[in-house]
Amino acid sequence: MSQTSVDELLALKREAANEVVDVDEPTVKLVIFALGGKCFAFRGQFIKEVLPGDERLFYVPGMPPSVQGVINVRGDIESVILLHSLLDLPTPQEVVSGSILLGQASGMHSGIRVDELLDVVDLPLSQLQNPPESLPESLQPYVAALVDFSGKAVAVLDIEKVFADYQDGLG
Repeated sequence: MSQTSVDELLALKREAANEVVDVDEPTVKLVIFALGGKCFAFRGQFIKEVLPGDERLFYVPGMPPSVQGVINVRGDIESVILLHSLLDLPTPQEVVSGSILLGQASGMHSGIRVDELLDVVDLPLSQLQNPPESLPESLQPYVAALVDFSGKAVAVLDIEKVFADYQDGLG
């Protein structure tokens, strides 16, 4: 039986600790953005494109305040909606250039004005947590999950529910 010194055992233990285990964990792509001073995200599969916020916007008379106007995207006319009233966030007094997320879900497609695009990331599905019951009542119908991103709590919104409420005239 060979004897191994303590130093050799410690070296073997350090090598084992440094091994990277490649686990194929399912991931989810998130488009993370700021809106009304809070952090939100949509699942990437529903966001088709991110446009600069300075796209030429055309006002449409008679539209509800949640519809900022329409834009021309390569010949297609897309509405641009604000989520502030739906999520019970203060409506900005001046137009924030930010970004426009082109979303598609629930048979609807529209631009969604956000204050700032923070990141597009792939995160392990296990990092998504169920929303707490203490979530503000105005957010409960729309928040599908919470995730920690750079030390900030990010509410992952269910774009299908958001768009369904806009289609029903609640936005």
